[in-house]
Amino acid sequence: MMRMLVAMLAALALLTGCGKEPLYQEQAYVFGTIVEVSIYGEEEAKARQGAAAVMAEFQRLHDLLHAWQPSALSSLNEAFAKDRPHAASPELVALLQDAEQFSMQSGGTFNPAIGGLIKVWGFQSDTFQPVLPDAQRIAALLKANPQMTDLSYLPPAAGATEEQVSSKNPAVMVDLGGYAKGYALDRAVALLQEQGIANALVNIGGNVIALGTHGKRPWQIGIQHPRKPGAIATLELRDGEAVGTSGDYQRYFELDGKRYCHLLDPRTGQPVQGVQAVTVLARGERAGLLSDVTSKPIFIAGVSGWRAAVRSMHQTDALLIDAEGRVHLTEAMQKRLEFSDSKTVIDPVP
Repeated sequence: MMRMLVAMLAALALLTGCGKEPLYQEQAYVFGTIVEVSIYGEEEAKARQGAAAVMAEFQRLHDLLHAWQPSALSSLNEAFAKDRPHAASPELVALLQDAEQFSMQSGGTFNPAIGGLIKVWGFQSDTFQPVLPDAQRIAALLKANPQMTDLSYLPPAAGATEEQVSSKNPAVMVDLGGYAKGYALDRAVALLQEQGIANALVNIGGNVIALGTHGKRPWQIGIQHPRKPGAIATLELRDGEAVGTSGDYQRYFELDGKRYCHLLDPRTGQPVQGVQAVTVLARGERAGLLSDVTSKPIFIAGVSGWRAAVRSMHQTDALLIDAEGRVHLTEAMQKRLEFSDSKTVIDPVP
């Protein structure tokens, strides 16, 4: 089982096991990772129903947005490669247009149109082979310069409900792996609220969102250490807040002592080097989506540009762990964290 980017604290599991608190938890495997829904303070039947609704929604989104297995998104990509328009649901159109806005905001470092590069590197797969891709294929994709702005949208035909989506660039292959988990978190919160559930924590492989509280205290989570078991730091997650982490330690392969992770720089076509992990704490409307999406351009920006990337994505609470394990973080983020090791080297900035 792959390590979780963010792990629930052991104390929470112990309280659940001894039955001292009304905490219902359910796990599943979706989006290629472990997902967990924790619901506090509800009768088991209501909690079970709420968790089941969330899990069903996660599976629906998985089936809608999968980049390389049969899905609505992969069908679109096949049509783009053949220079043909293809019908897309209003929801999928909205997601594509929203991802385009984030791409523009990031200056192109968040670019879901580079699924072709991700595929060439072997990361559109459940297993990764330690093989470098052909340099000419990477150069060709970089020259083609696929962008979300290459997509065009036509209104539905008479009597139809689905817009037609096309791409002027056949190299566009949309991969929403850096977007889907955050969107799913926000959908989970909406579903739980619709069912009258006020206190819950939803964790999708380390992307976490909080609803309400865990009894009389906030939800408490740990940020996974990128090179060791356990948490590098803990924080209290308040109502409406979400944490998203991008790291080089889940989807990667090693070759000749060098690590190649799935997080690619769209400008070079190469896996990002020099960064182990980035964590963003977001709050308010669409907190899940913001925490997920914004961690990517910050990761790609690296040590020299991460703070500017935080500003460009309109966030305040972020940390970056560099190749040597040094923690670079905003002062706002520092105030929220308790580091597990007092010897952790940190470099706070305003």
